[in-house]
Amino acid sequence: MRIRSLTIAFGLLVGATAQAQTNLPFKVEPIASFDEPWALALLPDGRMLVTEKKGNLLIVTQQGEIARKVSGVPNVDYGGQGGLADVALHPQFAQNRLVYLSFAEGGPGGTRGAAVVRCVLEESEDDARLSNVEIVWRQYPKMFGFGHYGHRLLFDGKGHLWISSGDRQKFTPAQDMQANLGKILRLQDDGSTPKDNPFVDYPSQEALADDGGVYGEVWTLGHRNPLGIAFDLDGRLWEVEMGPEGGDEMNLLKRGANYGYPIVSNGDHYGGRKIPDHDTRPEFQAPAVTWTPVISPGNLMFYRGNLFPDWRGDALIAGLSAKAIIRVELQGESAREAERYPMNARIRSVVEGPDGALWVLEDERAESQGRLLKLTPKN
Repeated sequence: MRIRSLTIAFGLLVGATAQAQTNLPFKVEPIASFDEPWALALLPDGRMLVTEKKGNLLIVTQQGEIARKVSGVPNVDYGGQGGLADVALHPQFAQNRLVYLSFAEGGPGGTRGAAVVRCVLEESEDDARLSNVEIVWRQYPKMFGFGHYGHRLLFDGKGHLWISSGDRQKFTPAQDMQANLGKILRLQDDGSTPKDNPFVDYPSQEALADDGGVYGEVWTLGHRNPLGIAFDLDGRLWEVEMGPEGGDEMNLLKRGANYGYPIVSNGDHYGGRKIPDHDTRPEFQAPAVTWTPVISPGNLMFYRGNLFPDWRGDALIAGLSAKAIIRVELQGESAREAERYPMNARIRSVVEGPDGALWVLEDERAESQGRLLKLTPKN
């Protein structure tokens, strides 16, 4: 495991980065560097939980000090797009210390799928560990392959747990109601199914028992690889997902809606095989924004703070292949890309801190160092 705080040894790199980004409306301050970071969550005291794909959960200060490595993390199936992924705090974390983690889990015969655990974060003077670790959700069924897990986590104001579940690069499960792949899911905080979900009575209780109850979990279907999910300032739920070759999407999620993949997409299959566009099948919900060339969204957030007042209410999307942060303006249920901020690195995650500053994780690749960056206004 490679963990390092940035020191003077990074001076030349920081200087070069700053020079290349002089036109950005924010200062870029490198804070720390990690080994394949994927997600972060801010603790009430200002420290952060940072996940690394190989299975590490770290407590990090805002100054970049690795304060603790947390023990008790479940074994992860690391490889391809899989490993330890998202981290989310229960809405009552200050009272119950509950943390949720998503990860790739191995299955029988070399299959694998995403899973979510709920656990208690315990800290002492010289130790941090997870206790009472329990699985609250699994992708069903497990599949061969290493891609399209999705597995972003989000809590709403009523304590529901939302999970984005990718199609595992298998296409048809996104339309199959006997699978929870290629779906957006809404659960109670213990993993049980809310009684007011749109498909909870479909098609019968007997069928629900046969497939583990996945019908009831589903809020929307027809998604490919949803890697960002967030509520806007008016309480509407949006998601961003990777399209095939072209056609990345930002969708306003509507109860029970079908977003069409793989029957329709504004991109085509790799290799050139055509997919009909959304406008050919109006029975499917069309995206609010599409991107070709793709941006490869990593996560999604809506800005609520005051440090960047002109951005309040706008969406910010982490762009992997775009190597940028993409700002999207909303007009009711419509949206449009307003600006793109080049970051010279694949961006995995953008999170807002309590003071309105932005905390950004790079996706570690040859051109990226897996750094944690802090963005604040220049003036």
